[in-house]
Amino acid sequence: MWFAAAFGILAFIVLLYKYVCGRAGPNPFAADTREPPRPLVTNKQEKNKVLKQGFLASRVPEHLDAIVVGSGIGGLGVAVMLAKVGKKVLVLEQHDRAGGCCHTFTEKGFEFDVGIHYIGELLEHRPFRCMIDQLTNGQLQWASLDNPFDKVVLGLPGKRRVYPIYSGKKRFPEELKKFFPGEEEAIDKFLQLVKKVGKGVWFMAVLKMIHPRLAKFLVYSGLVNWLSPFFKMAPRSVTEVVNKLTSNEDLRAVFSYIFGTYGNIPKEASFSMHSLLVCHYLEGAWYPKGGASEIAYHMIPIIEEAGGAVLVRAPVQRILINDAKQAYGVSVMKGQEEINVYAPIVISNAGLFNTYQQLLPQEVQTLPAIQSQLSMVQHGEGGLSIFLGLNGTKEELGLRADNYWIFPENNLDELVENYMNAPREEAAKNVPLLFVASPSAKDPTWEERNPGKSTLTLVSFANYKWFEEWKDGKVSKRGEDYKELKESFIKSILEVVVEIFPQIKDKIEFVDAGTPVTHQYYIAAPRGEIYGCDHGLARFNPVLSVDIRPETPIKNLFLTGQDVFVCGFAGALAGALTCGSAILKRNLHLDVINMAKARQRDDHKKDQ
Repeated sequence: MWFAAAFGILAFIVLLYKYVCGRAGPNPFAADTREPPRPLVTNKQEKNKVLKQGFLASRVPEHLDAIVVGSGIGGLGVAVMLAKVGKKVLVLEQHDRAGGCCHTFTEKGFEFDVGIHYIGELLEHRPFRCMIDQLTNGQLQWASLDNPFDKVVLGLPGKRRVYPIYSGKKRFPEELKKFFPGEEEAIDKFLQLVKKVGKGVWFMAVLKMIHPRLAKFLVYSGLVNWLSPFFKMAPRSVTEVVNKLTSNEDLRAVFSYIFGTYGNIPKEASFSMHSLLVCHYLEGAWYPKGGASEIAYHMIPIIEEAGGAVLVRAPVQRILINDAKQAYGVSVMKGQEEINVYAPIVISNAGLFNTYQQLLPQEVQTLPAIQSQLSMVQHGEGGLSIFLGLNGTKEELGLRADNYWIFPENNLDELVENYMNAPREEAAKNVPLLFVASPSAKDPTWEERNPGKSTLTLVSFANYKWFEEWKDGKVSKRGEDYKELKESFIKSILEVVVEIFPQIKDKIEFVDAGTPVTHQYYIAAPRGEIYGCDHGLARFNPVLSVDIRPETPIKNLFLTGQDVFVCGFAGALAGALTCGSAILKRNLHLDVINMAKARQRDDHKKDQ
């Protein structure tokens, strides 16, 4: 019997190795394609030639290898990977510019980003950095944020406590201990735990790449919890974990504050997801030089060089499905005309809900396998953004390259829960979570591009139901009631911001807000969500990781982006890597790691 058991274990290991480490298709990370950075292009008309190429049937390349729906980083990322191995890819974007949440817009002479606030894990030779370098041929440059990069503000005016969050595996705990004497053990345990759990996320990629039967065996046998601390801790909430570490209410809030980067209050958030974010910024935070639009600007030419294109104002109406339940293209509305575009592979970066509920024919939507996936997820919370244009430089206004997380008290669960469940008029007067950052202060090229001006971006959450009645209205023409509701949110939020940044009070030249219906219009978020599918405890059930993968129940239709993996810039790129792995039939996650190791070896040799 022992021989049979040993043989079974050996067979299992060989099978797992085959799926995780096996090679089949071409490798987009085989050669280092970095080139010396070219001068920054500041002429917006020149950039728009790349970012705003409108859809025309005549601009659609012939003999396409793949079509990607949506030009967010998950869509552009997988398109570039395919382009790197010679595939001709067409990316279609419904908005008037490419980039998804990486795009920027200009109002009254002020440039604003919409989704890129700070990115971690960008030290040289880190796999994530090497991947981004490869996807932009080394043209995307980064500026470090200040250290501390985050400041957690707790309390009402006159009683505010400010806790700086430093990057650095040693400095992070050392600085916290200065503010919380007697809590050294809790801080050390917290850091030890998030590092252990965060590193275990690699197994999520494994579950999405190996054969579903093998993946389900790992889940239902319990091996997944033994192999991955990430999944072992996934059912435990942030509140549960931090409350066992300390009874200090302020320290609990400081441990939990970053929940705003994925959208679930601590008692409903998986500690595993939380650990990912803490680890993501542990060695620093960065912002793209030239602004967030530089990301798409340096990816699109790579797609074009391989014969593909990225076209905007191209709303995909439906994915074309034949009688054999296979995807073979998409239909695009151009004015009143519906134009069909064909390719053997269709990749959706439109999100799980849009893909399954809007883009598939009704008879296909009802397939049990699709309904099963939809039953596993729910919509994330709606986003609320306020954009401030300021007269003055960052030096004149005292703005720094950091972020503020502002809460009126330390009971974060209760604060946000009461707010989201309140009537909209009451909620507008008491916004309990506020992220404040200055893109202009983070970007060292800002003054060259926008002399004498500065910006602040303020982000929070909002219940979609508060704004749902205006979802079908036209932008800037939704009526006085909508405008008044926006103004009430703006007023109460500005009172908080001006109290903390009094120097900006008389310098505000422009202010506007983006509500959940704004996000619904510009980035096609079904309910105004900014992080896709909800990231609560259910999202990290390993069964979901097995079932929601790049391959869909429709042959030749793939999913990419944050709904495949997790939210955010890094999460959406991980989704793109996983999608590329499925299409090219090789482990691109491992290829990126190997490229990083090779670059480090080469650079070490050069230094000798």
